[in-house]
Amino acid sequence: MDIKEIQDLIRFVAKSGVTEVELEKEGFKLVIKSSGTVQNGGHATPTVVMPAPVAYATAPVAPMPAPVVPATVNTTAPPVQAPATASGAVLKSPMIGTFYRSSGPDKEPFVKVGDRVEKGQVICIVEAMKLFNEIEAEQSGTITKVLVENSTPVEYDQPLFEIDPS
Repeated sequence: MDIKEIQDLIRFVAKSGVTEVELEKEGFKLVIKSSGTVQNGGHATPTVVMPAPVAYATAPVAPMPAPVVPATVNTTAPPVQAPATASGAVLKSPMIGTFYRSSGPDKEPFVKVGDRVEKGQVICIVEAMKLFNEIEAEQSGTITKVLVENSTPVEYDQPLFEIDPS
């Protein structure tokens, strides 16, 4: 199951009002849970999404010539860069998770409004499934806006920062 199929499933769950969906395929398990109380345009928004590769210790019926390797989900997709707005380009979240401005609660934020960033520079972290994914600037420029509060949930394709490329 690729990331596009997972995103489509999440959107379907959000629109349908279902509170929990569990999908299990060979070596892969996906659980999507929604409280059903958060409203977003009249639709429930999933609050916890947990795609994860699962390694199963199963006893084979017949001897197997090679070990079974569990499927994996690539969570290191590059950030999606939105078209430029009046005040600059918008950097969007490449995944669902929790947004963090710094590497720890007692650490300084990676970037602040007014900071100059270079392409490839880490500007935030999105935690998904206890994995801390560093999000890098897709272009050089100056941070003009931080669009998300620290330690808050973010959705796929949600704007995180505005960057003025000049």
